Amino acid sequence: MSDVEEETVEGADDGADDPNRLPGATAIDVLEYLVGTLVDDPDAIEISEEDDRRGLRLQVRVAPDDMGRVIGRRGRIANAIRTLVRAAAADDGVSVDVDFVD
Repeated sequence: MSDVEEETVEGADDGADDPNRLPGATAIDVLEYLVGTLVDDPDAIEISEEDDRRGLRLQVRVAPDDMGRVIGRRGRIANAIRTLVRAAAADDGVSVDVDFVD
């Protein structure tokens, strides 16, 4: 058995009280990763954030040639992205809505 004591610091691992942490940072990172893997031109990806009464709204802009890849047939890929980003936002404790803008 070890004689090492474990120290715990309250709030040290959650980052919720950190004033430098962006709301929805995990959700934004997941969105950037997912969209970046789908498109041919990842440098053209623009994600803008807007706070509204329902939570955080993320607007995604990609190159015109890549919009079809991000939306998918009947919007299935877009809906899958929205679902994954909302799940990631739950980790941040925020509500997120993702819009794909021309």
